[in-house]
Order: sequence, then structure tokens, then C-alpha cells
Amino acid sequence: MTELIGLHHLTAITSNAPKIFKFMTEVLGLHLIKKTVNQDDVSTYHLYFTDDLGKAGTDITFFDFPGIPKGKQGKNGITRIGFRVPNDLALEWWARRFADLRIEHTPIASRFGAKYLYFYDFDDQQYQLVSDEYNHGLGGGDYYRYSPIPEEYAIVGLGPTFVTVNYLDKMDKVLTELMGFEKIDRKDDLYLYELHQNGHGAQVIIEDSQIMPDQFQGYGTVHHLAFALEDEDALHEWIKKVKEFNLPDSGFVDRFYFKSEYFRPGNGVLFELATNGPGFLLDETYEEAGVHLELPPFLEAKRAEIEANLVPFNTESRKGK
Repeated sequence: MTELIGLHHLTAITSNAPKIFKFMTEVLGLHLIKKTVNQDDVSTYHLYFTDDLGKAGTDITFFDFPGIPKGKQGKNGITRIGFRVPNDLALEWWARRFADLRIEHTPIASRFGAKYLYFYDFDDQQYQLVSDEYNHGLGGGDYYRYSPIPEEYAIVGLGPTFVTVNYLDKMDKVLTELMGFEKIDRKDDLYLYELHQNGHGAQVIIEDSQIMPDQFQGYGTVHHLAFALEDEDALHEWIKKVKEFNLPDSGFVDRFYFKSEYFRPGNGVLFELATNGPGFLLDETYEEAGVHLELPPFLEAKRAEIEANLVPFNTESRKGK
């Protein structure tokens, strides 16, 4: 059986596509590699922010569902997005940057053998930066060549992400018996799980809470978390395995840029399994990636209708333009 590799991408919900574009590119220094639409709701942008070339494990994406209310954090949801930075010195640099830009953040602290700090965007979306000073396993992505962030401090990919649930035993069974995670540490109500000793790029933190209200999904919350598989053959193996575990699932889904399967490990949480390719430069050049609205072939015939229902915004203020 082919193993899961680590984190693939995370998809969150924003109140404003132009503002999240500026936050992710100008504040965090990520690469908008794909400007497209939610294939299940084409009235909604789907923006992909990655490393230089869109490597799996570096990818955070956003929907901007029209008219959606503000979300509320709580149990039975994905509650904090993790990013990795190279070392402790980089974390100190980011703390100064957030202070200078008046971005809400916490002091640097330590947990599970690594330093981290929390920060928040304009929607109160919850993030953490984790230092790779003592990390092992999966390497990071490639430095985005047009990033405003110095390379020695730049975000290198997704890191340990929080999932808060009131069904710890069931989640533990899904993670360890189905997905291949190992529970490697605990601090109070936080449990650290890791795939195959692959380090920060393959970790989730499960928070056990019986008293929080349920998460209300809206802007400022996370939609789903995806884990990486090598290719489509491996994905079909895993679809069969998920079905045998009797979890609600989507079956095979072709997203053009990768292939997927979605399933729910329990109430409120949505996981995805996604292939590492074919990749985001399948249908446009590097220099044009993220500049124009790109549609997969099966939506191209509806371009005029789709564009008529989207509010256009400029994403050309990048790549030296």
C-alpha cells in the first residue's frame, strides 16, 4: 500500500479575494500561482498561493463564497493553519515584521520541541509560524524568486495545523489505523501526530475539547485540509481503503491540476487526499501564472458566464510588473 507523504494543501475561506491576494503575496511573500474558480461553485474565486513552482506541501488556497457570513472558531473544525520558516532567527524577524505592519500576533513560545508564534489576518483567520530549527523529514519548497521577503526568512511550506474535535478516540483511530500517522507527543489537551517521521511538513495537532461550541464555518475559517499522494494509482488504492473504513467520501474527483478524494473523519472536519501532479503550470507559463483567470478545460466553454459573475481584480502587480 502506498503511504501518504505529508501535507498537500489547505483551503480556507476569505471575505475578500483582493485583500487576501495582497496579504498572501505582499505580507507573507507567497506566489499566486493559480487564479481560478471553485469547480463546485463557479461564482467563487479559488486562489492558490505556493512556493516558486507550486510544490505540493507549500500550497494554501482560498474561496470567497459570495454573501457568506463571518465564521466562528470552535470544536469539530480545522482551527489554525501552520506555516514553516527556516529557523528561530526567522521567527524573530517575522515577529518584528508583524509588529511593524500592525498585524496581530503573539509572543514567540515553544511547544513540541519547536518555537512558534501565532498571527491573524483581517478576517481573524488563525495561523502559526513554526521554526524548522530542529526539524527533520520533508524539505521545504523553493524560494519564490519575486518574493518581497528575504530568502533566509521566507516561509518554506505548510506546517503543523490544528484540528479541534470532541471525538478524540475516533480521530485517533482514523489518523493511526487508516492514514498511517503516529501519535508522537502530548501537551495538555494537544496531541501531536506525524506521518512516517516526515517532520513539520507531515504533522497535525489534534486539540481535544468537549466544552467549546461547534465551529461555524464562514469567512475566517478553514474549509478542508489535504494530504499528499504520489500519483493517481496511489489515489485509487486509497479511495478503496477509505471506503473499507466506512467513512463518508466523495470517490474520485479530477481537479485537472491534481486528482482528489474527500472524506470526513468525523463531524465537521473535511480531509482530502490529493496527488502531487500534474501541477499548476499545466496550462500556462510561469510568467503568466496567477495573472489571468485560468479555467480547466471542462469549464472553458462557460468562461463568459463565469467571468460575468466574478468581480475582477488586478493580480499583475507581481513578478516585477
